[in-house]
Amino acid sequence: MRLTTKGRFAVMAMADLALHGGCGPVTLSSISERQKISQSYLEQLFGKLRKRNVVVAVRGPGGGYYLARPSAQISVADIVVAVDESVDATRCGGKANCHDEKQCITHDLWMGLNEALYGYMAGVSLQQLVDNAAKAKSEVKTVSVSKNIVKQVLVPV
Repeated sequence: MRLTTKGRFAVMAMADLALHGGCGPVTLSSISERQKISQSYLEQLFGKLRKRNVVVAVRGPGGGYYLARPSAQISVADIVVAVDESVDATRCGGKANCHDEKQCITHDLWMGLNEALYGYMAGVSLQQLVDNAAKAKSEVKTVSVSKNIVKQVLVPV
């Protein structure tokens, strides 16, 4: 699978933007600080996201980025594709020339995986990521693990 750091970082940065963008443009330096992604790398990613109309840039003092459309209308697939990330499990890039210029015996398996993965990412919106993050924070509960030790644990629902 070729979902690399570029795709993961782009999704993380966009989720951060969706979470913090309610009061105006969000700076890349603030995203960089919160997500521990270099600002220069974010500049490259957001340049691509801007060209694909996923974000809008605001220049000058008080500038930054905001989402080009509501977070419920931006899918993880939109983000991954915008930063030119390849989600391809085949050896041939989907060209069916993987074995001596012919389709290999497992080509259809990997193409099916590609389609399933893309379909999954297309079905997950930025808003769902934000909602899941908020839900996870609210699910921290205090439980006793022994007589003298109390820990906070995340209890899956």
